[in-house]
Amino acid sequence: MRYLFNSINARFQGATIDSPQAQVLGSPLTFVFCLLILLCQTPIARADDKALFDRLEAIHTISEKNNDEGIRQLEEFKKSLPSTGSSKIRLRTLALLSDLYWDAGKSKLGTELNEEFKRLAQQENDEDALLSIQIFDSWSIFEKSGEQASFEHLSKLQSVVKKRNDPDLTIRFISVKARLNEVAGHFDVALKLYFEMLALADQLGRGKVQAKMYTWNAITGLYLNMKDPEKALAVSAEALAYASSEDAPKSYMDMVINRGVAFTTLQRHDEALAEYERVLALATKENIPGFAALAKFNMADQYLIRKDYKKAEVYATEAMQLSESIGDTRGVTQARVNVGFAKARQGNVKQGIDLVNQSLEFFRKNKLMGDVEAILGEMVDMYEEAGMYHEALLASREQRSVNTEVFQTKRARDVAILQEQFEAEQRKKQIELLAKDNAIKDVDIKNNRLRQMIALLASVIALLVGGVIYALYRRSIRLNLELKEVNSQLEFHAVRDPLTGLYNRRSFITLMSARGGRVEVDRREGSLGNPDCMILLDIDLFKNINDTYGHAVGDTVLKEVATRLRGAVRDEDMLMRWGGEEFLIFSPKSNPEQLTSLVERVLREVGGTPYVSGDLVFTVTVTAGFISIPFSDVPEEFCDWERALQIADMALYLGKTHGRNRAYGLSRLLVPYEEAIPTLTHDLAMAIRKNMVNVIEVLGPVDQAKQ
Repeated sequence: MRYLFNSINARFQGATIDSPQAQVLGSPLTFVFCLLILLCQTPIARADDKALFDRLEAIHTISEKNNDEGIRQLEEFKKSLPSTGSSKIRLRTLALLSDLYWDAGKSKLGTELNEEFKRLAQQENDEDALLSIQIFDSWSIFEKSGEQASFEHLSKLQSVVKKRNDPDLTIRFISVKARLNEVAGHFDVALKLYFEMLALADQLGRGKVQAKMYTWNAITGLYLNMKDPEKALAVSAEALAYASSEDAPKSYMDMVINRGVAFTTLQRHDEALAEYERVLALATKENIPGFAALAKFNMADQYLIRKDYKKAEVYATEAMQLSESIGDTRGVTQARVNVGFAKARQGNVKQGIDLVNQSLEFFRKNKLMGDVEAILGEMVDMYEEAGMYHEALLASREQRSVNTEVFQTKRARDVAILQEQFEAEQRKKQIELLAKDNAIKDVDIKNNRLRQMIALLASVIALLVGGVIYALYRRSIRLNLELKEVNSQLEFHAVRDPLTGLYNRRSFITLMSARGGRVEVDRREGSLGNPDCMILLDIDLFKNINDTYGHAVGDTVLKEVATRLRGAVRDEDMLMRWGGEEFLIFSPKSNPEQLTSLVERVLREVGGTPYVSGDLVFTVTVTAGFISIPFSDVPEEFCDWERALQIADMALYLGKTHGRNRAYGLSRLLVPYEEAIPTLTHDLAMAIRKNMVNVIEVLGPVDQAKQ
């Protein structure tokens, strides 16, 4: 089970779990770090204040090397501060101590000091601190009211920040704006803003190293989110060459963690493990348990990949214990998943699955559906390896359901963004047309006033106006054509899979929703002798293809399978990408006698010829389940298309359990349908054992290389 932690948020992945946005935006370190930049540049007027400030900075330097000693000295320093002392010193002390508490895993104390900081800033009416708090109010606005409201809030503050002409304040403002753009998916805007921060960091004094390392971490995390691990590695190398573990150990560990994630994405697992071991050694030396837990979690994951399940269990258990000690709920939950998989793959299947299911409940409750989908995928593989095919089927169904939910949510968000951009462009064009139309009306009024005075001039102006009108008319036609083209593209993407170009699940469900009326017409016309047919296919061992050759080759295989399936079916057949590596063929009014031949042709077309991708040559096969609707003259009110597809799904898994590269189909019932349907729709294997149904087996092409 693998999770990618981006930049500084990896240290506090369990800090808040109230919303998906909170997972990205809710890092207390981001808040405290920016406040530290604010206060470390604050001028000190009185001599005694300067002495206190110098003492505070000395403790800060110690805390960078030894977190616990920094906390001890800072707590004593806080107690010794006079109640009438400078608010700048007290604010700086609260911000620094809160930061150290978070690093030590004492999140409750860190939160309490953040609240105390806000109260003191309001009480003392400290303009710098209050402005910083206003900037960070964008997070809560984003969560409550959405992207547009948060950007409007920042826009109102921009002029205030610009007037201050303060580099550290500007960095703080840009940091928030960049993070919001990153979360909203505007990666190009976020990247540009991060590079602005790097340039501004050179103008800082005491906080320059921390500011540059923070920004490099943010850029590295952004490249990881953009699925560009090579650029992430290049940026991290530049950052680590700039500052050592002695200069900024916490930022240094953040960056090394990101390098491990990048190496994992590139499947360079030995290098990833070395990076995590480096973080563990430094975190142990500096006594920072949050980083130690994160390093052990990722090391456990590497050992799972290597199939060294004993070591995976040891490191995952230690990560879970460390997370428990610092109150990191999500860290405990994630580590428990890896403990469960490690135990299950060592033979303790029941105990391992119980641990995984505990974590699944946590992720479902907090609506972290990406985590749920990833864990279910691992469970399917584990169940299949253990021979627990019924459990694998149930987990696979839930995974597909979650995958569909995640896909629909993402698609709805993307369509909304596209629609918003399109509407904004249209409004802009309408304003331009209206402005030109008003200009034309003004010209007409002037023409009416001057018509009697200068007839010739009026004629010339009339010709010019006519030309403008004609040009506007032509432009209006062009805009309408462009609008039709955009609408056509939106309609295409609504029913087509973007990778393969095949129909998607939504298009098939739309087709089937109108099936009831068509079935009644077929009955009256007596055409049920040629029923419809559904063939559900799944690419065999597709996960191995991705793991062995990479996702780019996996995508190539999906597109090639789609191409071969097009060549195997009739023009009137409907071919869909059902989800992941699954495809569905809907063949209307098929001849039942030719159904087996169609299935044989599909298996042969897909698996009969090796696949070539660059220098790679390998065989790809599929396993299928097929059924006719109506099935065996069963009325569709008793076995509709959804039940029939469920039966075909079970037939597919029957083929998986018997060696793959084959298809199982149901030809007819051997008992009355009232007796057979209840069993058939829940347990196909049981129905076969009870001799309720006749099953056809179709074998795929023989792999000549294996003979």
